[in-house]
Amino acid sequence: MNPELKSSSQQPERLRVTLLASSEGRILMIGATLAFAYIFWLGVKLLLSPDEFQVLTGMTAMNIMFGRAAAMAFGYSLYLGHAKVIPICMTVETILVLIVYPLFVFSWRHLLVIKGLKNIFDRIRKSAEARKDKIQKYGLIGLFAFVWFPFWMTGPVVGCVIGFLLGLRSWLTITVVLSGTYLAILAWAFFLRRFRDSVAAYSSQAAMVLMVLLIVIIIAGSLMHRTLHENKDKD
Repeated sequence: MNPELKSSSQQPERLRVTLLASSEGRILMIGATLAFAYIFWLGVKLLLSPDEFQVLTGMTAMNIMFGRAAAMAFGYSLYLGHAKVIPICMTVETILVLIVYPLFVFSWRHLLVIKGLKNIFDRIRKSAEARKDKIQKYGLIGLFAFVWFPFWMTGPVVGCVIGFLLGLRSWLTITVVLSGTYLAILAWAFFLRRFRDSVAAYSSQAAMVLMVLLIVIIIAGSLMHRTLHENKDKD
């Protein structure tokens, strides 16, 4: 039998065994289960409260595309409370970490290569490699601070890839990254809610305008940072 054909036929079996036996496989299954539960919950919201569904879907999309700060500012601009904004952002970022991290590891090991995600993984890897040496000096504290610090491309997805590149165990990486993420979300919640309430004390319209302006600044900064890094990679 042709060795290449034999290797190709064995790959699905290797992937199945990896999903069941490896920590990355278990992390992926937990992430997929959580994602399914979250989507189901959004579906229930669509049936019971279409207006709220639109807001929650908007927050989710903002979080995925532009990060926690933009999503939380969006939620607070619509006068949602901590009880909705914080759990939603924590859930979305947890799902991202639990799904992206194992998929990146499987891609790195050539167990599961998804063509549609290749460019995204390449960008994440380059960003992680550019910051790995600085974080390595401080170990787990450095990784925690990187995820927590409120700058662009210091989010949980890049953080968990850095943990992998540093050779940290999977569950240790997930624990440190999610701990930093949750603390960052709480810090943003405190700042954004106080900012909105302080301005709203003088004018509710001014509060809305300033929150929208803050969202625009965060999105513009994220897009600019992403464009600069893409141009740098091309050069």
